[in-house]
Amino acid sequence: MASSVEQSPFFQNRRTKGALVVSDAPKFDLESYISNYTGFTRQDRLHHIGTLSPYLAVDAYRLAIAAAKKGKHVKAYTTLVAQLAEIAPQDPAASLDTAWAEKKTREIQQEQDRLEHELKSYKNNLIKESIRMGNEDLGHFYFDTGDYSSAHKAYMKMREHCTSNKHLADMTLRLVYVSIAQKSWLGVQTNIAKVEAAQLKGDDKTKLEPIVSVCSGLSHMSIGNFREAANHFLRTSPTYLSLEPAANISWQKDVISPNDVAVYGGLCALASMDRNDLQDRVLANSEFRNFLELEPHIRRAINLFCNSKYSACLEVLQGYRNDYLLDVYLSKVVHIIYSRIRTKSIVQYFIPFSCVTLDEMSAKFPSAGSAIENELEDMINAGTLNARIDLVDRLLISPPTNPRHKVHADALAMAEQYDHTLRLRLARLNMLAAGMEIKQDKGQGDKMGGGMGDGLGASLRGMGAKMGFS
Repeated sequence: MASSVEQSPFFQNRRTKGALVVSDAPKFDLESYISNYTGFTRQDRLHHIGTLSPYLAVDAYRLAIAAAKKGKHVKAYTTLVAQLAEIAPQDPAASLDTAWAEKKTREIQQEQDRLEHELKSYKNNLIKESIRMGNEDLGHFYFDTGDYSSAHKAYMKMREHCTSNKHLADMTLRLVYVSIAQKSWLGVQTNIAKVEAAQLKGDDKTKLEPIVSVCSGLSHMSIGNFREAANHFLRTSPTYLSLEPAANISWQKDVISPNDVAVYGGLCALASMDRNDLQDRVLANSEFRNFLELEPHIRRAINLFCNSKYSACLEVLQGYRNDYLLDVYLSKVVHIIYSRIRTKSIVQYFIPFSCVTLDEMSAKFPSAGSAIENELEDMINAGTLNARIDLVDRLLISPPTNPRHKVHADALAMAEQYDHTLRLRLARLNMLAAGMEIKQDKGQGDKMGGGMGDGLGASLRGMGAKMGFS
């Protein structure tokens, strides 16, 4: 079945365009995996998996179509059915339910007219709370129908009618939610900053902190700021595991599951942090440990890296590469993350050696792409790896260093510092012997001690210079 799907016009067309196709089967079970999600992200993730994986395409499209028929996004439903018809034309779900689409379109138009009429009447009556709720209902409607741009505008119109910090924070969280659906990461960061400035207190503030952390981490990861992303994910409180909905959004189900926090945070940390930071800020982080327990292989990979077992670390990560390619947010950056982890591993592995054979490097860090010497050459040219390549003897050689030169330089610097300190002390002793000390009046020590001390120090330095001391 998978082979016939792989040869379907849909996937042949993707290959022709040079788009990604994940031919191998992933490790996860689709139904178990997708049960972690609801709302728009469930359908978005299923669609992403269906377009990339011939192995899971039919099942993913069936589930996505079923989810679409429970909602109001008619255009998404027709698109899914059309794509499934290219993949598996004989499948029952590949037949467009025209009657449902027409009926749902009429219902959507009627609901839109009703909501717009209600909002107009609220505006005529000048009731601020009713206007705010009317815009909110209209925003929810647009979001459910897939019109994210109109939803964003409707939520923005709530701002002038918000009467409390809580209303303002909920409205901004909705803007964050819409921006994530649009994959507008700059919009996510802008609105997250507004949420943090909402001046909430107590439980309301505590509830928002993990949401702010995961959304900030997701936006930074998606634009390639892996260090910042890791910092935000590592700060996420374990309360996120059982967090109550905020702004009527179940963030663990509708956006990022706790498993995603572990995977995203662990991978971003591996890509951007050194071994000490990984040990102190990830493995020894009692709060983030609650997330790592959900994804043991991520913790194992980090442990292996910290224990200098780089080949084993890369092998563990490589085993889950297909899974991450099917993740709707990781798929665009996973190759960059893996490349950085591999580069760090090679650099760390080579540090203790003066030379290593290229065959040994190739055995420790096998690559399905170009030869290891080409990869090492790129790293040397980029300044990432301080080494030279001997193609005759096939060696990677550490450049020669002169440790005696460094010891001598350090000794000279220490001698100069000692000489300078000694001259200053001698100058002070000479001034005291000459009676040039300015004695402080009694009772003024606490009030003028700081200022007189500074003045005395300046005068001593000036006198010392005149007397020939440097």
